[in-house]
Amino acid sequence: MSTDPTTRPAPPAYARDAEVHPPLDYPGYRSTALRHPKRGLRLLPHLLTEVTGPLLGEDRISENDSDLTRQHDGEPQGQRIIVHGQVRDGDGRPVPHTLVEIWQANAGGRYRHTGDNWPCPLDPNFSGVGRTLTDDQGRYRFTTIRPGAYPWRNHDNAWRPAHIHFSLFGRAFTQRLVTQMYFPGDPLFFQDPMWNSIPDEKARERLVARFDYANTAPEWALAYEWDIVLRGREATVFEDEVDED
Repeated sequence: MSTDPTTRPAPPAYARDAEVHPPLDYPGYRSTALRHPKRGLRLLPHLLTEVTGPLLGEDRISENDSDLTRQHDGEPQGQRIIVHGQVRDGDGRPVPHTLVEIWQANAGGRYRHTGDNWPCPLDPNFSGVGRTLTDDQGRYRFTTIRPGAYPWRNHDNAWRPAHIHFSLFGRAFTQRLVTQMYFPGDPLFFQDPMWNSIPDEKARERLVARFDYANTAPEWALAYEWDIVLRGREATVFEDEVDED
């Protein structure tokens, strides 16, 4: 391969399905005007160190990482829920041993974050962060607290629907996808610009979990099922940047 940068072939251009994924600059979501790319994006080849490490193995997952209600000495406030599902590729095959992380607000709609200071109390027994590896069949499972809605000043009387952020890793930190899971029947969808920035209605609905009565834990936690599809016609909508909102 030539070492002369003037003769090297250009890397392939960045491709994005504009009919499914939200635009990088969406007027209704005000902060995208400040942070969206101003030039065309380019794919850069990964170097060996980016592809081979760090490894995200089972030895890095602790016992309570997937149970956000057991990470502190006391019980968190709010309704316990189980969130489970399967990670699949575009051909419907399960994706095993991939790292799934979540972060969320507490039952009152507040994050444990220095930038979140709206007048809702923090829960000393809830941090709102968890992680797990999918099993051999690509399945994941979390026990957590159903998050509350919260105001966020994007527009007049703006409230974010209840949601849980998901991050999926491949075998290295350069292989990462970020998305959000919503709850069925939320009355705040109509005014949420993140939801409405997704142009395809069916793609939007794929972000909504299904209430799963059959997998509720009796006298303990309700259950929701949400599958994540990495690519293809039924792909989950993913974000381009991690966002704390």
